[in-house]
Amino acid sequence: MAQQITAQQVTAEQDVVRHEGEVRTVTDADFAAEVLAAERPVLVEFTAAWCGPCRMLAPVLAEIAREEAGRLRVAVLDVDANPETTATYGVLSMPTLMVFRGGEPVRSLVGARPKRRLLQEIADVV
Repeated sequence: MAQQITAQQVTAEQDVVRHEGEVRTVTDADFAAEVLAAERPVLVEFTAAWCGPCRMLAPVLAEIAREEAGRLRVAVLDVDANPETTATYGVLSMPTLMVFRGGEPVRSLVGARPKRRLLQEIADVV
């Protein structure tokens, strides 16, 4: 089991995009380090490959990641590949968007929405 976790962590590290202003992919293995321990607020989209509204939200999140790079990080977590984190936060619908600050979820939203509305809905927690 320890070898499997190590292999998953290595894979997760390779998958995580570490450039500022880009949407990062996070997993069960690195969620604590990438999201909960982050110095800045992190907007996490809980998504799935089969989710149409999630695909529509992808360009919105990419824009937010670029435009808000100094204030906010953006990450996505595939619910099918990462059931532990999905269950921990009680995610039942996709897309679910959560803002984490100081290691805690401070806002939760369900459903795709335009960029302006999303930014308005999270403005007081970032």
